[in-house]
Amino acid sequence: MLSDRYPIRQVREQPLEPLDRKTWPATLPPVAQLLQSGLDLAAATVLVGDNGSGKSTLVEAIALAYGLSPEGGSTGAMHTSRPTESALSGHLQLVRDPGGTKRGYFLRAETMHGLFTYQEQNPSTSQADVEFHSLSHGESFLSLAVDRFRGPGLWVLDEPESALSFSGCLALLGILKDLVADGRSQVLLSTHSPVLAALPGARILELGPWGYREKDWEDLDLVSGWKSFLDAPERYLRRL
Repeated sequence: MLSDRYPIRQVREQPLEPLDRKTWPATLPPVAQLLQSGLDLAAATVLVGDNGSGKSTLVEAIALAYGLSPEGGSTGAMHTSRPTESALSGHLQLVRDPGGTKRGYFLRAETMHGLFTYQEQNPSTSQADVEFHSLSHGESFLSLAVDRFRGPGLWVLDEPESALSFSGCLALLGILKDLVADGRSQVLLSTHSPVLAALPGARILELGPWGYREKDWEDLDLVSGWKSFLDAPERYLRRL
């Protein structure tokens, strides 16, 4: 793989714009760890953890620091509906590889409707746009990934499983697997899905009160929790 040509080698705090450690999101342990020690990105980096652990906050901030729209799209997308992103991106410094591509795309299920509307209002001048609004949520998500995730670039996805069925997750996993295997792309993914977390060759970081730590797929709390539930769901249902 051409690891020396990935878009981002490391994410760290901008030394000229330090973030007050007493303010959110610096109070999130994973964010504090990144600001303190930096975060190295691999060809594929997968973030997992419970709700509120900071996955989306980190993914969103890195995407914005790269120049991507907070509500999804490429570096050229300028749409926004109601700004809700944190200020973290303004305090980050991306260590890029010389000669690495600056292309990229940010895909998040929660803002897809607005992104599709923006694309309809700003059609491509070089190719025919897919009518994403005419497709189901999951179909449009996969179609957008196939249509936009091409060639070298940074492909960022925030909890894409919320739009996808089990088979849809497998289909997306296949798309990401091919991108990483090609050796010219870099994937950054946050997920609650054990299927997507199984992306071959990915560096998996588990987020929590400890910050973030690297783990093998089979050792993730996410994986053991799903296995335990599927083996005996009644044990969990009795507690509800």
